[in-house]
Amino acid sequence: MTGVRLRVPTCVLTPGAPPALADGHAVDRYVEIGSLTKVVTGTALVRMAAAGVLALDDPLERWLPATPATGITLLHLARHTSGLPRLPPGRLPRRDPYAAFDVPALHALLPRLDTLTTRPPGEREEYSNLGYAVLGAALTAAASGTPYEELVTEYVLRPLEVTEVAALPGTDRRLLAPGRFGRPRAPWTMTGAMLPAGGLWATPRAAADLAVRLLVERRLGDPAPSWQEAGPLRWHNGATRHASLFTGATQDGSWVLIHRLNGEPERTDQLGVEILRQSRTAAT
Repeated sequence: MTGVRLRVPTCVLTPGAPPALADGHAVDRYVEIGSLTKVVTGTALVRMAAAGVLALDDPLERWLPATPATGITLLHLARHTSGLPRLPPGRLPRRDPYAAFDVPALHALLPRLDTLTTRPPGEREEYSNLGYAVLGAALTAAASGTPYEELVTEYVLRPLEVTEVAALPGTDRRLLAPGRFGRPRAPWTMTGAMLPAGGLWATPRAAADLAVRLLVERRLGDPAPSWQEAGPLRWHNGATRHASLFTGATQDGSWVLIHRLNGEPERTDQLGVEILRQSRTAAT
């Protein structure tokens, strides 16, 4: 790939403005949203608790009996304070790191989950994709085995009237990062156990609707503990191998969603924060 400059298709959505699209991005094609999936998972947890299906402080082993008593609760998993590491143990293949981490692999890990924790639950925040994979399995178990995609549709997407979100959309609707000579770059396989942590796809307009209806309009009540906070800003980002996203909203109702293909995730975050700062400055 040396000497080949890849295009960086970009989509920016802000309130009251038409979509800003560059290099062939689109608002109506499905893209990987990475860890914004965690917001959907965390919101499902809160909604299921409100419906009495489970409790936020339920110990993990209540819903996944193969798990030893660790003191980890569902809320610890949602807040990244479970003490679990960022990734499953073992060396993950670089080309497609989560392809082999399917549901049986996760369940094989549960009996020794206590050996994987790096600190007592609740002690400190440590971002954990593994924790959200475990949380997704617990939610599925609490919902009597309802598949993850159906579960989040029932508790989150349908109440929000957001439809363009899927675990694996049809190939004719996907927008993939352009690689060498314009050929699409293969996405990671995240339809297995890692789906609740980062495997959903959505159109940018659906991802923006999700953020606005959860953060600004508060259609489902207070935002779930999955969101990150920095002063007046609630935000979340997401990144896979070839896609990155940032979305956030401030207390005055300003919001942004930016999605890029082939772009560095750190720069995507920076652009999102810059756009929010500019919008707030212009409003004062």
